[in-house]
Amino acid sequence: MSRPDERGAAGRAAAEAAVEAANTAFYEAMETGDFEGVSALWLDDGATPITCVHPGWPVLTGRGEVLRSYALIMANTEYIQFFLTDLRISLAGGTAVVTCTENILSGGPAEDGAELGPLVGQLVVATNVFRDTPDGWKIWSHHASPVLTETEDTDTEGPGVDGTEPTA
Repeated sequence: MSRPDERGAAGRAAAEAAVEAANTAFYEAMETGDFEGVSALWLDDGATPITCVHPGWPVLTGRGEVLRSYALIMANTEYIQFFLTDLRISLAGGTAVVTCTENILSGGPAEDGAELGPLVGQLVVATNVFRDTPDGWKIWSHHASPVLTETEDTDTEGPGVDGTEPTA
């Protein structure tokens, strides 16, 4: 396989489009609960360990651990939708790094006969690392971290972020 940087501007644009399509397919498979689709998008070359960090989780290493985590998430999530913003793609040889903000809307199991449990919004930044393979771009690593947002419950007592006392 030729590398994006060896193919000129047109090859680089085509590689970026292919990476973006693989990234989109990953999130769409999550939204539809398509475990086989998620599994097929992860690198499986028999030599390179894959890694994944979900928000608040430890590092998961190896295909078995990573795919079990997705099976667990899918089994316990009734509804999930990703609105991706701030998407950036960087290419270096046969590796691509995608950074984005995952604006997530999800719902758990329904309670008291309702159709769907309460919906919760979450803001997460993610880095997805892809490798170019004979079968297309595959995810090598996914790292997602929650974005802390200011809430009404924010403590206004004590020193501010810059170490100074808040003013009234």
